[in-house]
Amino acid sequence: MSPATDISTMRRLAFGLVVVLVVAAGCSGFTTSPSQPAGTAVDSQSAVDVPEPAVTVTVTAVVDGDTIQVAYENGTGDTVRLVGVDTPEVHTENDPAEFEGVPETDAGASCLRRAGTNASSLAKQQLLGETVGLAFDQNLDRRGYYDRLLAYVVLDGTLFNYRLVETGHARVYDSEFSRTDRFYAAEDVARSDRRGLWRCTDPDAVTHTAIADGGTESASGVEIAEIHPDATGNDNENLNDEYVTLTNTGDAALDLSGWTVSDEAGHQYTFADLTLDPNASVTLYSGSGTDTDTERYWGRSGAVWNNDGDTVIVRNASGETVLRQSY
Repeated sequence: MSPATDISTMRRLAFGLVVVLVVAAGCSGFTTSPSQPAGTAVDSQSAVDVPEPAVTVTVTAVVDGDTIQVAYENGTGDTVRLVGVDTPEVHTENDPAEFEGVPETDAGASCLRRAGTNASSLAKQQLLGETVGLAFDQNLDRRGYYDRLLAYVVLDGTLFNYRLVETGHARVYDSEFSRTDRFYAAEDVARSDRRGLWRCTDPDAVTHTAIADGGTESASGVEIAEIHPDATGNDNENLNDEYVTLTNTGDAALDLSGWTVSDEAGHQYTFADLTLDPNASVTLYSGSGTDTDTERYWGRSGAVWNNDGDTVIVRNASGETVLRQSY
């Protein structure tokens, strides 16, 4: 993670102009094939000039959304700080002042922590155990202040750093890296659409929209932190980019075993053997994968959540509705 950095007014205006030009061009730079794998960016990636990797490594651990640990082919290890991005903290407190428009309140800080957890979950789901390429920016030193490698992570021909920004899982970390313009343009679109962490610009709306059947806020300690119904490309072919994230906002661990998540059509998933610690989150992906304490997989053959509106219903092991949130 990194300290807050100021963005100059002239630079912000310039990046805003880039966004206007992209929109005016019919967003032609943000197209994608329905056959793209889960997690690929909306952008064709040609606009961000995906760099040629200088070295191939295996991701051995995800520290948080913007920091990973890797192993080289010779068995030695290193820590990599992703160039150009800054995801909210999960191990220390967040300063909302670092994220433009997020109120400097406890609600804003709490919302950012949940967004940081979501960013870490995305990094784990996309990178952990994978072989990726590391590329370096000609404008930056190879290593940063803490002796971490400063690198772009290239996964299946796409730029994961950019993926974090365009989906709202990270803000742009202001530095002299060469792809600054495109990253800021993607951030402006993500903020305008209130994707990911940018929903924290209105944290009260995030934390108080889910209600129980009786019309009162849930007292269970569980909150629907994020609903991501519209996967990149064809939803049915990109099921692991369709997900719902639950967070335990209570003060005690919560046993979710036997709890269910369902939609208006009656599709239902049941959690098995899962205890959620305070401030911890679990993301339920519609596709297939290996279940962990932070990621669960529905194993569906087709999309669950309607892009044009649906309702997420959470029930406890007794079948009582705990949360019901429409979007």
